[in-house]
Amino acid sequence: MTSLASADVRRHNLALVATRLAEVGTASRSDLADATGLARGSVTALVRQLESDGLVRETELVAAEGRGRPRTMLELSGDHLAILTLLIDADHASAVASTLGGERLTRVERRHGRPMGDPARVLDIAAEAFDAALGGLGDREVADASVVVWAPVGGDPAVVLADTDLGWGTVDLVALLADRSPRFAALASSGRVRLLADTQVAALAEHAAAGRPSELVYLKSDSGIGGAVVVDGMPVDGSHHLAGALGHLPVVPGGVRCECGQHGCLVTVAGPDVLLERAGLSGVARDDGLTVALDEFVRRIRAGEPVAVDAWEAGAAELARTLQIVTLTVDPALIVVGGYLAALADDLGDRLAKIQPGLEGAFLTAPQVVGSRLGRDAALIGAQQTAVARLLADPAALSPA
Repeated sequence: MTSLASADVRRHNLALVATRLAEVGTASRSDLADATGLARGSVTALVRQLESDGLVRETELVAAEGRGRPRTMLELSGDHLAILTLLIDADHASAVASTLGGERLTRVERRHGRPMGDPARVLDIAAEAFDAALGGLGDREVADASVVVWAPVGGDPAVVLADTDLGWGTVDLVALLADRSPRFAALASSGRVRLLADTQVAALAEHAAAGRPSELVYLKSDSGIGGAVVVDGMPVDGSHHLAGALGHLPVVPGGVRCECGQHGCLVTVAGPDVLLERAGLSGVARDDGLTVALDEFVRRIRAGEPVAVDAWEAGAAELARTLQIVTLTVDPALIVVGGYLAALADDLGDRLAKIQPGLEGAFLTAPQVVGSRLGRDAALIGAQQTAVARLLADPAALSPA
């Protein structure tokens, strides 16, 4: 019993040290001792084991201030390992491999062309991207693979619950990918594959990039409108895994029917497809993809082109009013907007401040609205960070066989 308890303590302490290195990038042994509260002798022993397991390496000597001794800096290595993330969005399938320390090893991107209601065609392209990324890893072992989708995810095993951006219903995406890629199937059967909703992992990445405020609301728009709420460092999931589905807040009473079955959802009046059509850019979206069309939409808004400005004015009013409702629901310290909205964050912030100047008798004022710090890779980065945190909960399990 004592031996088991001792092993648990050592596993916990190894995780503390490795996780701290993942958070800060580089640190000395004394830095790690100060951050974790462990004795310096204990940290030295723990680092020695992590080095022996190929998970940590020394990088450089840093001169100390005054007459102190130089410090040897450490970083995560794990040169025998890779983390692979497959992101399926409304235009592309992107497969990215990275190291434990966050260094990107390879990236493969394929456009699937948004065939609505046809998961098989999308997943043919996704499997191709995944296999191509695997082919660039050499002898590295995939320690964790995440599949990130622009849709809510739930169930055990996890499935896509619905995807209005691509016209899907419930889809067992992991099983369909396994049918197309024997190497993906092997990873899935070994328990190394996770299916994740993009907004949740993107929100976690933005939360970390923003200095981990107490509460954060994340709203993004690219193919549709999605969102997430982070409280005390964790995304709010909900009993049906739909918390933070801001695009489906019914903001227009008696409005048009949404693909989700409700009427007057935010996405029906301020979704990118709606605004691009009003701006005369639907053809660009069809021929060149949503990303190109939305970039052009932002350019035209900034240039003051009347048709684009009028389309944005109508959508922005609904977006700001939705943020007002969410602010009174969550009382966030910060609102982060992603997708093409990141380029228009200042305008949304100004609109929110005008319609929410404060409540009489209360101290509530409009929270700051900022654009995404991580851009279109927010979900990829969030999935990678989540994978690293999961793996480093038991670093000894990652040592080479």
